[in-house]
Amino acid sequence: MPRSPSRSPSPPIPDSPNPSTTALPLPLSASLVLTSLPQDAHTALAKASADDIDGIPSKVTIRFQAVGSAPQLTQRIFKVSSANRFESVVGFLTKKLAKVAGGGGGEGATHGGVFCYVNSVFAPGLDEGVGGLWRCFKTDDQLIVAYSMTPAFG
Repeated sequence: MPRSPSRSPSPPIPDSPNPSTTALPLPLSASLVLTSLPQDAHTALAKASADDIDGIPSKVTIRFQAVGSAPQLTQRIFKVSSANRFESVVGFLTKKLAKVAGGGGGEGATHGGVFCYVNSVFAPGLDEGVGGLWRCFKTDDQLIVAYSMTPAFG
């Protein structure tokens, strides 16, 4: 008759970590403080602040496309500074849509919100740079921004 292996009880899980296995804290004297950036970091920061980074012009072209029941803009292509953040594009579009929808130009006057999607695929963060989005996702030298709207509140 085969013999089944005997099961020994598992050791309990300790409430606190074993002091012999925890890392010892390092004294402040062992920490390293950078007093200056390496030379190549200075070069990278200088390039990042330049107007024309990796072929990004100072102004880029954005084409707006309405999705669903969102109103179509009469002018759909605009030039925007590549240094702007994407939130400026959303704010600009919101004001334009308020005028088109007859809201008198007030932001959010006729609708609850505008949702923007680059290439109808993803919604970038509002803090994304327009130039970086254009460089990575342009189509025929245009950043295509599809937009939809929520129904009016209230």
